[in-house]
Amino acid sequence: MVSAKRIKENLEQINARVAEAAERGGRRPDQVRLVAVCKYVDAEITQSVVNSGALDIGENRPQQLWQKAEQIKVPAVNWHLIGQLQTNKVKRTLPLITLLHSLDRLKLARIIEQQASQGGVCVDALVQVNISGDESKSGFQCSEVESALEQIMECQHIKVKGLMAMAGLDSDLPTTRREFESMRQLQDRLQAKFGDQITLSELSMGMSRDYEMAIEAGATIVRVGSEIFRE
Repeated sequence: MVSAKRIKENLEQINARVAEAAERGGRRPDQVRLVAVCKYVDAEITQSVVNSGALDIGENRPQQLWQKAEQIKVPAVNWHLIGQLQTNKVKRTLPLITLLHSLDRLKLARIIEQQASQGGVCVDALVQVNISGDESKSGFQCSEVESALEQIMECQHIKVKGLMAMAGLDSDLPTTRREFESMRQLQDRLQAKFGDQITLSELSMGMSRDYEMAIEAGATIVRVGSEIFRE
């Protein structure tokens, strides 16, 4: 099991690389947020991540997020759901999360709107885009995003903050870079069209193998997991 000391050292190295990539992309380091993805570790190790100063914690499965939010009593922690949210888990998940990264279908938007309305809350969310076209990935196709946004914006209790995407599983690095750059261009086009109604300022993309490239392309949020826990 990776030690708390090693986790802290890894996070320091990652944060330094985030800062360098931000500067290469012409931005300040504080304009990029690191989400520490803890989906493969238990609550004890996740607590070590929090103790090391990472307060944005990403989980892939709602059940894991529920359990850890119950066990890790740190008010400053921001919980991010980065995996698919099943409609029967919406009600319990919404009060716990700071940001939903995976608004990937209109049916989910309708259920979130219904539950958020009943609970008197507003949900910050990112619209997930299947930028690579992988059939195994969730999200709207690029050609569908504009229409989807128009419908999601009708939901009074969902605040769309931006977009989320994952590079293709089999994409080489040049292809990954093109996919990230395409996402930034899509964000710019949608902001130009809808900017008087919503602010699509967030762009969540990039994981352990490619987060520096994502930042250079314009990511404002990166989701890093395995790099934090390497021994």
